[in-house]
Amino acid sequence: MRILISNDDGIYSPGILALAKVASRFGEVRMVAPDVEQSSMGHAITASRPLRYKRIRLDEFEAYRVNGTPADCVALGTHQWQHTDVVLSGINLGLNLGNSCWHSGTLAAAKQAALLGLRGIAISTEFSDKQEPNFSALEPYVTKVLELLLEEKAMSLVNVNLPPKPRGIRWTRQSVRQYDGKVVPSKDPMGRPIYWFTITPLEGAEEGTDRWAVEHNWVSITPLRLDLTDEKGLTRALALHHTPPIASGTSGNSQRNKKSRRGMNKKARHEKS
Repeated sequence: MRILISNDDGIYSPGILALAKVASRFGEVRMVAPDVEQSSMGHAITASRPLRYKRIRLDEFEAYRVNGTPADCVALGTHQWQHTDVVLSGINLGLNLGNSCWHSGTLAAAKQAALLGLRGIAISTEFSDKQEPNFSALEPYVTKVLELLLEEKAMSLVNVNLPPKPRGIRWTRQSVRQYDGKVVPSKDPMGRPIYWFTITPLEGAEEGTDRWAVEHNWVSITPLRLDLTDEKGLTRALALHHTPPIASGTSGNSQRNKKSRRGMNKKARHEKS
């Protein structure tokens, strides 16, 4: 099995090396990750300049650093390493729960894999300035997660979050609540206004969600999908009696055809006279 590993913390993050050591028990591993931190980059891709793909050595693993985004790394990495079976992203230094999925660079790397027809698994854990993750303590749970998910070939996109001291594993759904972003105004040394974009904790997560699971020290595994269609909303819209039928691409052509026929008739009458 070929396992490509990326992240958004950068190629020199301790999390990617910790994940590579566990993943190497399941197959052949290659790391392709940004050359600098790309946290909260989301699913941005680089289209205005070329990318560089430079080989480095990390421990005993083959690794490459890319001057691009997490999604760039997966797109380029799978192009350079044909027949990749699965893409792992992480271990991210910081949880990716609920609304964080929208802007997470870690999850974007896994989503890019799914877009390419591969399987993508994003893995994150709690991090703070006061205490770094204990990857040795988390290793048994990362191993168990990979044992579960590498066999589940029908799941193309999965988001995994590990609390510092897990007591087990739970399947969960994404917590979707009011966006937890916060803008903090400040001033630079010259007195000019600047703004920090931060997040504030949301209280009272619903039971069964990813946020609830991690708050209760469970490893959260959330199957996701690329299709963002609101199925209930679409069904309700299609059931509306006043919704007019739309024949795609015909209305404009119909008007042009009418004008064309009028012009031809007028020309014919002129020639007869």
